[in-house]
Amino acid sequence: MIEDDKTPVADAEDSAEAPAGAEPDAAAGFAALEEELAEAKQAVLYAQAEVLNVRRRAEKEAADARTYAATGFARDILSVSDNLARGLAAIPDDLRSDDKIKGLVAGIEATARELDSVFQRHGISKIVAMDEMLDPNRHQAMFEVPTADVAPGTIVQEIQTGYMIRDRLLRPALVGVAKKPD
Repeated sequence: MIEDDKTPVADAEDSAEAPAGAEPDAAAGFAALEEELAEAKQAVLYAQAEVLNVRRRAEKEAADARTYAATGFARDILSVSDNLARGLAAIPDDLRSDDKIKGLVAGIEATARELDSVFQRHGISKIVAMDEMLDPNRHQAMFEVPTADVAPGTIVQEIQTGYMIRDRLLRPALVGVAKKPD
């Protein structure tokens, strides 16, 4: 039994020495834990920022999809508008005043106005080209016309009307551009 009395004392001495020797280890462990905590906080902040960026990007893409969803359809319907305008332009003035054709012409003109109204409601607008300076973002030059009447680079003829859908180009205007005469 004497040994038993010595053993707890020896254990007490060992345990008393262990904390004194462990203080630098505990401080180092505490510093390591603080560093890990700081890294974890930083990682959480980066993850939150990334989630916010992904959310914003997805919201913008969804808004763009809603805004520009009709782009393909709008491009297709532009040829209908072009053909309607060509048909109206081809009707001679003497036929326009003829009582037999007057109703047909009025119906075609009403259809053209309605089509323009639908375009306007959906943010589709004509590009103004005549007498403007060539803008390669909105106009496509098809040929040059030598003239001294206007400044070089000015649009003098419009072959095909261009269109925008809100702030994006739907179809460029096909134009003839002035150049210096030789």
